Amino acid sequence: MKSPKSNQTKPILMRKKQAALLAVFGGVAVLCIKLVAYFVSDSVALLSDALESIVNIAASGLMLFSVWLSEKPADDSHNYGHQKIEDISCMLEGVFIIVAALLIVYAAAGRLFSEVLPMQLSLAIGISMGATALNGVLSWFLARTARKSGSAALEGDSKHLLSDVISSAGVWVGLFIVGLTGWAPIDAILAFVVAALIVRMGLGLVSKSCQHLMDNSCKEEEAKIREVLLRHKFRFIDFHDMKTRRNGNMVFAELHLSVDGSLSVNEAHDLTDHLEEELKGEMPNACLTIHVEPKKVPASSKNKKSATT
Repeated sequence: MKSPKSNQTKPILMRKKQAALLAVFGGVAVLCIKLVAYFVSDSVALLSDALESIVNIAASGLMLFSVWLSEKPADDSHNYGHQKIEDISCMLEGVFIIVAALLIVYAAAGRLFSEVLPMQLSLAIGISMGATALNGVLSWFLARTARKSGSAALEGDSKHLLSDVISSAGVWVGLFIVGLTGWAPIDAILAFVVAALIVRMGLGLVSKSCQHLMDNSCKEEEAKIREVLLRHKFRFIDFHDMKTRRNGNMVFAELHLSVDGSLSVNEAHDLTDHLEEELKGEMPNACLTIHVEPKKVPASSKNKKSATT
């Protein structure tokens, strides 16, 4: 008989894989459309936009691999599973975003003092808008799936594609100004501005993923664990030394639970099982480990408890 957890997990994993595959194929389609826009216009800003899409495809491929690997169950070498690969993927996505920005700067630097004006701007911008609309839909879909599944890899790729949408919109504005003024360097200057915005987003992803890899505590999950435990506070003395850490979309928590020393081993075990199962029902992605500590309870305290119950 399959556990409720496995029934909940399989659809989530399937959605993650489908989203990752869609991102890869969508990235290839976007690259082809953007290259058409560049060849039509000979705009360095549109070329930089296309170069970023190449990095997007590589990043989506990495995301697909990380989602596949994170599904593997725990083994002798990875006792806590393989979910942390998603945080590594998210960090590399941030690095890729920064690399894309450097490629944009390199491409724009060679055109900064050029007097060559882009051609057929209206047609090129229209083609670029089609590619960006597709990117926007992909980014929204990945962000939505990431929220439902708790996938850091999907979140990273969603923000990566969002950075592409932002940069493309900036390119259109700049090219429109070039068409009005005839001042060619605006094309390159705009590319520099877009690169700065992309670097900021990349650094944000790197910072967030590094925090997860450093096992930062999970404040929201800790509050939920306290809420569940306090519903049963009449059954134990206190709890302390709570520790939490995130591993991909999983949260591992441990704490010490002080109980009446007169409880039998079976009674203490049943209590911890009940607490862990109740928490699992409300937080399917949480794994709680409870260390039981027996304490002597004064007779007066026992009398007060029996009176209240």
